[in-house]
Amino acid sequence: MKRFLLDSNAASDYIFRRRGVRERAMQTRTTGAKIGIGMPVVAELLGGIEYSDTRDKNLDIVNRHLSLFRIWPLTLDAVRVYGRLFAEMRRAGRTIQTMDLLVASIALSLGNCTVVSTDSDLRTIPELAVEDWTA
Repeated sequence: MKRFLLDSNAASDYIFRRRGVRERAMQTRTTGAKIGIGMPVVAELLGGIEYSDTRDKNLDIVNRHLSLFRIWPLTLDAVRVYGRLFAEMRRAGRTIQTMDLLVASIALSLGNCTVVSTDSDLRTIPELAVEDWTA
């Protein structure tokens, strides 16, 4: 079974119906693929909402959409992958934001999982498949 894990920007684009991400996700679901977000993405979405001027409206929209995704946890396997990636990237002289490494770690620990993102930093992570679903 193919899995797709949306990063924070892709999840936000899906939820707020921007840039064609929702349509691409719906099309992809027809193939039997599973589409989800990681718990760190949920945290980042909620943090952004708490900071927004339209908190109540946005919180309602996000809460209604969370059930549409599989929500993958940050497991012990994922944090082991995180530790390895963190060290590898540092040794290579590259620093990547913690959130991006967490998303990549969840995807790699799940296996057969592609991250949906426009973030070019994710493309530098060895073995990680990344797709851009924006129209």
